[in-house]
Amino acid sequence: MTRRILGRPAAWSLAIAAVFAGVAAAADLDGWEAIKVTEKKKPTLYRLEKEDGRPVLHASSQGSASSLMRPAAFDLRERPLLSWRWKISRLIATADNMRAHREDAPARLILVFDGDVSKLPARDRATISVVGRVSGRPLPYATLMYIWANHTAIGSVIPNPHTRRVQMIVVSSGAGGVGRWHEFRRDVLEDYRQVFKEEPGKLLAYGVMTDTDNTGEYTEAWYGDIDFARRAAGQPDARKKQ
Repeated sequence: MTRRILGRPAAWSLAIAAVFAGVAAAADLDGWEAIKVTEKKKPTLYRLEKEDGRPVLHASSQGSASSLMRPAAFDLRERPLLSWRWKISRLIATADNMRAHREDAPARLILVFDGDVSKLPARDRATISVVGRVSGRPLPYATLMYIWANHTAIGSVIPNPHTRRVQMIVVSSGAGGVGRWHEFRRDVLEDYRQVFKEEPGKLLAYGVMTDTDNTGEYTEAWYGDIDFARRAAGQPDARKKQ
């Protein structure tokens, strides 16, 4: 079940478009969805703020979990370079992304991909079916996340403890950068190929998530300037397969 963000004034729409620079329609918020993990879990609170005159999305999580997502109305192969910035108020002290009962993160950027589920191993198909029954929403074929971890080294890839169809790349780690903005630029196509060992299907949606439902702790995150860009003229698509 989802809850659409409706009835916001035009100023809110324009601010969201500035935070998520990849959105083509600046005046329409109907496509944005606050997506619950399950109906039993408290949702994370997302709200717009301004910092140094720039709009940012502020997430507050107290034992909660939900994401804010947008359908991808573009071809990722034409705009594969993802950039964004984020900061957090604190680490989640007891979080561990390798353990199911402690799998929380103060900041995540999420990308959801289409694919042929029938070609997956039986174990993965079963997990997708179970998640769909519990959440009321089918688990996507593949989900790629960029996360802020507690201790895991930057550049590490962490499979979700429940399913290999969700892979997490650590781009921030530890308390050293807490309270400061961090900027990133990633080639999503290459990252997908690296972690899933296959060519990506269509990018269905993207968004953010701050969650503390497994640990019950509290944290805040701020997100801004999320954009998908084309490669520079003459810049090749360096594929894994030659």
